[in-house]
Amino acid sequence: MSETSLPETSLRSRTTMITLCLATIAAGLLLRRFGMGLSLPFGIVKYGGSLLWGTMVYLLLAVIAPRRPASWLAILAALIALGVELSRLYHTPWLDAFRLTTPGALLLGRVFSLWNLVAYGAGIALGSGIDRLIGRVRSPEVLGP
Repeated sequence: MSETSLPETSLRSRTTMITLCLATIAAGLLLRRFGMGLSLPFGIVKYGGSLLWGTMVYLLLAVIAPRRPASWLAILAALIALGVELSRLYHTPWLDAFRLTTPGALLLGRVFSLWNLVAYGAGIALGSGIDRLIGRVRSPEVLGP
């Protein structure tokens, strides 16, 4: 395969995706920590965090599988988000105890919500859009004239 016929997905830089993922995690933690103190509405804080979580899942998948198409990553991220959300319907003492911790709340959440799935979907779409935009911006420098 010649360099000029490389698919757009091969242009994805792991360094860029890791940086974006870390920035997304930082934004989510800052939103959770300071969002209410900044007088942001509860819905923005709660579902903004879910949106950022969905974005983070997409970006992590882009780091793990940098040559996969954005559509493939988005579908896998949606399946992961659905799985995590459905796991909230399953209760055991040890799992509920973990969910009460900060890491448990950040990773798994506490209560099932269809609205979380909507926010995850928006976050995954955001991550995919950023990924595609980066691919377009990077393609001239990688592929040349």
